[in-house]
Amino acid sequence: MNTIDLHVHSVCSDGTFTPAQLVEYARQKGLRAFALTDHDTISGLAEAFLAARNDSGTSVSSLEVIAGIEFSTEYLGRDVHIVGLDMDYRTPAFLAEVTRRQEERVHRNQKIFAKMAADGIAISEEQMRAEFGDTIWTRAHIARYLAEHGYVPSMQDAFLTHVGDHCKYFVPREKSSPEQTAAFIRQNHGIPILAHPFQYRLGEDGLNTLVHSLKASGLIGIEAIYSCHSQEQERYIRQLCRRLGLCISGGSDFHGTNKPDIDLGTGMGGLQIPYEVLEKLRNARQR
Repeated sequence: MNTIDLHVHSVCSDGTFTPAQLVEYARQKGLRAFALTDHDTISGLAEAFLAARNDSGTSVSSLEVIAGIEFSTEYLGRDVHIVGLDMDYRTPAFLAEVTRRQEERVHRNQKIFAKMAADGIAISEEQMRAEFGDTIWTRAHIARYLAEHGYVPSMQDAFLTHVGDHCKYFVPREKSSPEQTAAFIRQNHGIPILAHPFQYRLGEDGLNTLVHSLKASGLIGIEAIYSCHSQEQERYIRQLCRRLGLCISGGSDFHGTNKPDIDLGTGMGGLQIPYEVLEKLRNARQR
């Protein structure tokens, strides 16, 4: 019982488990720790921390819940995600920045809906709210709506043809850069991590350029151990981290039934992230 998962989503963004359900499932899976890293929100943290404690206020079993968030940023017209771990999320400055980013996401979604409406795709804030409530809507929510209402065969098709990077209805983030975000997480005593580095299709040179820039802004680690990484990709990120003096991180990117092939803690079956990964990330923050 010494494995962890540092990239997990709940219903507070685009997952299908409540924070409390994640805590119970993590216990069932025998995890030592997991980080709740919902998109641009920390609204699930209180529930997760409460669920991990008993009536006396002490931890039930040895499960550790780690405060986290996954910030979306804009880089060369692409969405690039920076995970923050262990940050001081209660400060007024942090809360104000999260609110600003949520408002930015709302404005972006409005632009996506308008572009779709111009082509006869009936989707609105009212319809999204009826389907998904007032959670943080991501492109995954829009993809699910399109699939469930017959506009595309599946969520995967929606990303391939409608809302993926460089698709017709994609709208990039307007203000926040990865570098600004990494620096902001460090300013709030957190650990900034570049999430799923190969999803951005930057190529080797492009990825190296981004990582060098992020390191100068306070980046501590990169997700090397990740559900969708091949052995070759994991090895490449490990080597990149060694070369630049960064730490590796790891996470399943668990979303419940929204990503049915990915399980908490084990990803597609072979994922294994030792607790020492978290220890090294925390130690690096002190340097």
